Amino acid sequence: MRITLGAVIEKPKTEWDVEAAISTYNVEGWGSGYFTVNATGNAEVRPLLEGGGSIDILEVVQEARERGLGFPLVIRFQDLLRHRVQSVNRAFQSAMNEFGYLNHYRGVFPIKVNQLREVIEEIVDAGQEFHFGLEAGSKPELIAALAMHKDLESLIICNGYKDRAYVRSAMMGRRLGKSIIIVVEKIEELQQTVRIAKEMGVEPHIGIRVRLHSKGSGKWTTSGGEDAKFGLDTANLVAASELLKKEGLSHCLKLVHFHVGSQVPDISTIKRAVREAARYYAKLAKLGHALGYLDVGGGLGVDYDGSRTSFDSSTNYSLQEYANDVVWNIMDVCDSEGVAHPAIVSEGGRAIVAHHSVLVVEAFGSIEKNAVSARVPPLETDHKLVRDILDLQQKLRRNNRRESLHDAQQIKEEAQQMFSLGLLDLESKAKLETVYWQIAEQIVSLHRGLRYVPEEVKELETSLSDQYICNFSVFQSLLDHWALGQLFPIMPIHRLNTPPERNGTMVDITCDSDGKISKFIDLQDVRETLPLHKIVAGEMYYLGVFMVGAYQDIMGDLHNLFGRVTEVHIFLDPDEESGWYIEEVIEGSTIGEVLALTQWDKIELMRLVKLQVDAAIKSDRLKPNDAMKLLADYERGLQEYTYLSLGEKTASVPSSNGSEPVLL
Repeated sequence: MRITLGAVIEKPKTEWDVEAAISTYNVEGWGSGYFTVNATGNAEVRPLLEGGGSIDILEVVQEARERGLGFPLVIRFQDLLRHRVQSVNRAFQSAMNEFGYLNHYRGVFPIKVNQLREVIEEIVDAGQEFHFGLEAGSKPELIAALAMHKDLESLIICNGYKDRAYVRSAMMGRRLGKSIIIVVEKIEELQQTVRIAKEMGVEPHIGIRVRLHSKGSGKWTTSGGEDAKFGLDTANLVAASELLKKEGLSHCLKLVHFHVGSQVPDISTIKRAVREAARYYAKLAKLGHALGYLDVGGGLGVDYDGSRTSFDSSTNYSLQEYANDVVWNIMDVCDSEGVAHPAIVSEGGRAIVAHHSVLVVEAFGSIEKNAVSARVPPLETDHKLVRDILDLQQKLRRNNRRESLHDAQQIKEEAQQMFSLGLLDLESKAKLETVYWQIAEQIVSLHRGLRYVPEEVKELETSLSDQYICNFSVFQSLLDHWALGQLFPIMPIHRLNTPPERNGTMVDITCDSDGKISKFIDLQDVRETLPLHKIVAGEMYYLGVFMVGAYQDIMGDLHNLFGRVTEVHIFLDPDEESGWYIEEVIEGSTIGEVLALTQWDKIELMRLVKLQVDAAIKSDRLKPNDAMKLLADYERGLQEYTYLSLGEKTASVPSSNGSEPVLL
């Protein structure tokens, strides 16, 4: 894929306004109506679209600051989560009504997408009116689903490889009257399920995962196709059918399932897979099985970049188009086969949870290539290379800009070689590099506004970008970005009524060079920098990473022992002065908690440090009073938040209404 800087259409700085900010960050594209920029220049969320109030995200940040909560901070908009559950269900209902589909929709939420209890509780509650169920892919997920599942008309779909304990747990749910369907991945699982069901005296509800010929698209293309990890091929489907008939359980086959991958960007992929699966469903029904459900699996994507294309981080279809195509294609195939329409099941978890969660991080410093902008005066004692690059800077004009770039690069390279050989002093190297970056900035400026900008100049502009140091860990909070190159919408959550003066990337506080974000969404391709504002001394600059509700909470790791971040749950309430309130706060991990996860016992750590303190007292290196203070400080340190504690004394929070910042 060709990586470009992206030609974002912006108004001239003299004409900058809120609309320019919305255009620059393409908020209308990826925001799906949920996110915008308000008149004060702050990011705003509308959890119920036009059906409810709005929330200024900076005001939530201010409230969190006043409560003394640590950052980074995950903000969950619970009303938005409910709205997404309703939207998915209503999209399928609308499609079925439009086409005259003769059955119903029974969606399930795949717990693996976000396993947090508060998220699952909200989804189950919001989905109750639709008989919306749950999908489990492991024993722990099934145990959680059994407890959360209360509606006997909704489903629990059991996916993944299964052992005896997994199947027994599912059968226990069947004995409680729950609609639990065990989706078998291989013949041995079917045999095991039949055996355990007979032992427990329970009639099982069985599903079969079909290995389709159709392959997925996007980053998860290997989830489908004939070489996929899961599913039965045609020969094994026939064998499974014969096995159930032999056991007198042919009527227990209730569901056909398939999956072509997560975040499928191209609707044509979904259409092909649905038609193929519907054909398998119809043929199995004709073999005499009392089927009732066709599960189209996951794959329903969300448009992270707002381009409405088949690019990996986008989708070329809407939620309603997805529902329409699934319903119509199943109906068309079943009608042609003379088979009754099945109840449709889908497992589109990303489309439900992605939008509801925003990660807010503090940008507390920046590394600038051209930070030293003072003029470098020529001196008679200057090294020849310094004199050469100063002369080059003086002669730089529009008509020789590209030649000057090549000459400056040559001088810089020669300087590095001479420095490595010990032939160039440190002061001369510093002068030369300062002038080089000044020339580079001038050359980039001389190319702005041109229809064609050479690739080497684009690369130079990227090199000139600042690195914004942000208080978070990519590996904990945005693992999909590091591991898969997943793009997320990112923009400042305030100061958007003023033009961004800089271009930058984001680096985290881990000690790993991969702990950075240097790829950003763009309508054309991928931006390598993000338009940002200059950090004001003594004032915190907040960046929001949007649409992080799917997978990121669970898949984060403990690199550098940065644990879970603090989160707040927000609900709309018209009776509140602000129109919203914080319903729950979940504190982030403390140092002691993450150490315990890696087998460090807090009491043992305290004991070991106390031994050293006692030894320091005995050797007269510490006075007893000072030693006890030191020990108390160490103990307090175990209760500290793992991330940096910024802004308690000197930094201020920008006001959302234009008044003076609030000193913390």
